[in-house]
Amino acid sequence: MAEQTDLFPVEESPEFVDDEDTYDTEFKRSVAWDYELGDFVRDGNNNMVEANGQEAYETWCVKQAFTERYNELAYPDEIGTEMDAALKNESREAVESDLEDTLTEALMTNPRTDYVGNFEFTWDGEELECQFDVTDIDGNVITINI
Repeated sequence: MAEQTDLFPVEESPEFVDDEDTYDTEFKRSVAWDYELGDFVRDGNNNMVEANGQEAYETWCVKQAFTERYNELAYPDEIGTEMDAALKNESREAVESDLEDTLTEALMTNPRTDYVGNFEFTWDGEELECQFDVTDIDGNVITINI
């Protein structure tokens, strides 16, 4: 009996492309953000003002640090920090350690972030101020206070 090769055709699988290797790391322009108003910057005609790529990245860093993870249903789990959990620790050392971890993890999700560090904590009674640096892939350093 002759073999039938048409019954089970063989097809080659497509080549897998890893998106991680091709992620665009250019700084993209965006809309300028006013931190004090908590709204977009507008000109005299009420048009939104454009921010260059570096300014947009800095805004992303600040908003990422101040957004509580899992609280915003529109955001994926990679967006935000776990500040509330960190601040519930019993000791100041544990609070500081958890804040460093959650802030670093959150900011390193952006491929434009090269380094997060130089954390400084200032306690005034139960109030805490945290200052740290974010270095982007071009070597620019942004200092963030929360």
